[in-house]
Amino acid sequence: MRIIQKPSCFVTGCAGNVGSHLTATLLRANCIVTGIDNFFSGTPDNMQDFTMNPNFYFYQGSITDSHLLDTIFAKHGPFSTVFHLAAIISVPYSMDHADETMRINHEASLALHSRARKNGQGTFVFAGSAAEYGRPLARPAREADAGDPVSPYGVSKHLVSRAIEDSGYGAALRFFNIYGPTRAKPGPYDGVVRLFLNRAERGRAPVVLGDGGQVRDFLFLRDAVEALMRAAGLKGGRPLSGIYNVGTGKGTSIMQLAHHVRTLYGLTEDIGSGPERPGDIRFSVADAGKLLAATGWMPGTLMERGLPRTVEGMRRLGVAAG
Repeated sequence: MRIIQKPSCFVTGCAGNVGSHLTATLLRANCIVTGIDNFFSGTPDNMQDFTMNPNFYFYQGSITDSHLLDTIFAKHGPFSTVFHLAAIISVPYSMDHADETMRINHEASLALHSRARKNGQGTFVFAGSAAEYGRPLARPAREADAGDPVSPYGVSKHLVSRAIEDSGYGAALRFFNIYGPTRAKPGPYDGVVRLFLNRAERGRAPVVLGDGGQVRDFLFLRDAVEALMRAAGLKGGRPLSGIYNVGTGKGTSIMQLAHHVRTLYGLTEDIGSGPERPGDIRFSVADAGKLLAATGWMPGTLMERGLPRTVEGMRRLGVAAG
């Protein structure tokens, strides 16, 4: 009788919004998952659906802890895929904590990639960012357009993406603005969709920072996880190598998003205003044609469907107005 070996995956940032959904998806796909998170931006609440899963092993700690990583690789490796999502995730936070951001997002990420490569792990999938595109663009960004990021967060992600591409080992997925239902409570550095929905759940209209003309490519959480799975070769096909955009290709201004939310909730209060965030990019929309050509991936949920699904999911989890 032939024994089928279960894929074994390592997920950094497994308690984050994307990391927890990826971990749950991997476990449903009959993978063994080892996760690490220090709960800086992630939360144990995001893990409650799989904490007791016998195929899940969790370590609380930082990706900067080389001794802990040695232990994990020795005990649970080799991994078919290392999914690296752990990071300082906020542009505003990175502007005030540049050294910390570079130490975690850049130095620790390169060290993890090097460790995975030297230890013969199957493949490496890195969560890059649309913040890598610092140059002003008036069209959807192609992978070659990246350069001159305007924040330490963007710089750190860009340097790692380039290093992965140059090494020939693994893939960097440049995610655009991800949103979707999560158990994490809203905080000061949450994405704009979460902030708008949190206010709307309390009967308040969104507050737009700046003039609201900033354009974003909003990507539904489930579509982002699907892209990660495909990049790892876990949905058929071979693991990817290089840099790939992950987005819908459709731009929505922050002011349009505010009106969508206001209409969805039937709010009568006027949309509020506030100062523009430092380091904000004016236009950020993806050309994801390279990923489509390589894997057949296409986003299945545009904003018109994604916002109601996010509200339904958040209410089902009982945390939308937290």
